[in-house]
Amino acid sequence: MHKKTTLDNGLRIVTSSMPHTMSVSVCVFLGTGSRYETMENAGISHFSEHMLFKGTERRPSSKAISEAIDGIGGILNGGTDKELTLYWAKVARPHFNIALDLLVDMLHNSRFDPHEIENERAVIIEELNMCTDSPQSRADTLIDEVLWPDQALGRDILGKKETVNATDRQMIIDYIDKHYLARNTVVSVAGNIEHDEVVDSVAGCMIDWRANSPNSWFPADNTQHAPRVGIEKRKTEQNNFCLAVRGLSHLHRDRFILELLNIILGEGMSSRLFLELREHKGLTYDIHSHLSYFHDAGAVSIFAGVDPNKLESAITCILGEMVKLKDDIIAEEEIKKAKEFGKGRLMLRMEDTRNVSSWIGGQELLTENIRTIEDVVQTIDGITAKDIQRVARDLFVTNNLNLALVGPLKKGERIDKLLKL
Repeated sequence: MHKKTTLDNGLRIVTSSMPHTMSVSVCVFLGTGSRYETMENAGISHFSEHMLFKGTERRPSSKAISEAIDGIGGILNGGTDKELTLYWAKVARPHFNIALDLLVDMLHNSRFDPHEIENERAVIIEELNMCTDSPQSRADTLIDEVLWPDQALGRDILGKKETVNATDRQMIIDYIDKHYLARNTVVSVAGNIEHDEVVDSVAGCMIDWRANSPNSWFPADNTQHAPRVGIEKRKTEQNNFCLAVRGLSHLHRDRFILELLNIILGEGMSSRLFLELREHKGLTYDIHSHLSYFHDAGAVSIFAGVDPNKLESAITCILGEMVKLKDDIIAEEEIKKAKEFGKGRLMLRMEDTRNVSSWIGGQELLTENIRTIEDVVQTIDGITAKDIQRVARDLFVTNNLNLALVGPLKKGERIDKLLKL
């Protein structure tokens, strides 16, 4: 169960009362992220998010902000994605107003101290270095570049060293002025609290927030007529790679069919990819598949790390499992197991106030439609073997294939020739 109220300035407040809990989680979702950026200011969403933790007029340092939440035993964090930015706090029920006050203070009164900006610039550069040095992380960002080349959706959320180094205080302030707006924000609260109390508290400190319309995101170019390959050669013990096909958007009618397909393919230790590549053939230690959804695009991505001598065998085996999902009707027993896996994981998540707050707030921001757990469970139960096969046939096609690889390659090795479905 959830309730929603929209203030006069367009700010949306959604809540879920969980009277059996002893905590309250507050999430502030903003409709901005890396796909709202230009090539020149790439990474500014992430940089701006970091700066909100560096001090306000009332709490003039990161230490003061940390002590405000640590002093009540709470948790405070944030994150930047391609289509949203999130700030959240989880506290014991009596400290709800402290958590809300802290988040609002960060959003509205951050100082953006020049010295702190320079310090954080160095921190972000080190974050970029860390991700670049990790073959797994680099394969993850490289696949987006292959799927969506030369466009916002394909760029690293962190930006590049050049753009991070070029970001100054005024750029951050201007970016926040354009995107941190009431109409572009959802405040979601879950826990042992009632909707009316949340609305009164939020309205009391956010009703005067500007109601301007935010800038829009840059549309994706999903055009693809042949398989694509991106390779970054490194002297490593493994080839870390990601094999991906184009997926579905947030609002696509087949989204939950794809969720079930992904469970069968590569989510969990009883998935087809895990059993076949790890348990039966010993080709890899870690293999899994993952779904990404965006406003006008999506992806089904399969990640693995393998011995360079086993690269072709691994790719061929993965493609073979994808072909089976297209060609063969899945047994009812396997579908039932996947359904129970999906429903069970979802229900377990909903025991935590933080997850419930993210569930309702994220849906409201990205889809403007909050589906209940019961609705999702009913949808999952109605999926058939033919539905899964239809979606597999729609998405698992040769021209949709993309491969990102980080690691060594044998001289003359041609992995692009393997990419056929």
